[in-house]
Amino acid sequence: MSGRRWSYKVVQVKPRMLGLRTEDVEATLAQLGQAGWELVNAVQAGLYTWLYMKKEI
Repeated sequence: MSGRRWSYKVVQVKPRMLGLRTEDVEATLAQLGQAGWELVNAVQAGLYTWLYMKKEI
């Protein structure tokens, strides 16, 4: 084992009136990236996009 420890976060990106925009997802990812979060996976479920994030603690 490497001894590394992780914190995890799941973020829901909600669509606007006209649907989900790429810019909204990018803005959310940029904001989380600045806070040290790394994208692990993204899932489109219906109208929503779920971002699965991790960061080392």
